[in-house]
Amino acid sequence: MRRILVYGVTGSGKSTLAALIGRRLGLPYHSIDDLMWRPGWVPVPEAEQRAIIKELLAGDEWVIDAAYGFWHDLALERADLIVGLDLPRHRSYGQLLRRTVTQVVRRTPTCNGNYETWRLAFFSRESMLWFHVHSFARKRRRMRLWHSSPDFPETVLLRSRAEVHRWLAALPALDERS
Repeated sequence: MRRILVYGVTGSGKSTLAALIGRRLGLPYHSIDDLMWRPGWVPVPEAEQRAIIKELLAGDEWVIDAAYGFWHDLALERADLIVGLDLPRHRSYGQLLRRTVTQVVRRTPTCNGNYETWRLAFFSRESMLWFHVHSFARKRRRMRLWHSSPDFPETVLLRSRAEVHRWLAALPALDERS
C-alpha cells in the first residue's frame, strides 16, 4: 500500500483521513482541492487537471483525498488501495454542514486560500451542500462497484466513524515497520 486513494461523498472526511493515513504510513499526502482550485474559486481547466494529476500519480508513493470524475480513471490505474468512506447520508451531510458553518463564521480558508461565504455555502448552485445532495448516490454507487469488482484496485469500504478509527488503528505505524 504505497498509492492510496481515499474516496467518498462531499463532507465524508476524505481529507482528514487521507492526511492521517499519510502520517501513519509515512506517505506524501496531496490535497486534491488545493490542486484543482485557484484563488477566487477559479477551477483549473479539465485538461490541465488531468496533466497535474497524471504527473502526481506517476510517483511511487502518494495518498490523495479525491478522484474527480473526469480523471478518476488515472487514479484507478495507479492506486494500490481505495479507501471508500461509505457513511450514511445523514452523517456525511451533518459533518459537511457543521464544517461549512464553522468555516464561514471563523473565516477559515477552505482550499488554496479560498473562503466559503454564506451566499456561496447556502444560496448557490456551487454550494458544497447542494453538491453533496446531488452527487451522493452516484459516488456511493461508484465506490460500491469498485469494492465488488475484481477489475478495480482493492477497495475497503468504511461505513461508520468507528470502522474508520479501527481500520486506521490497525495500519502499521511508521515506526512499527521494518
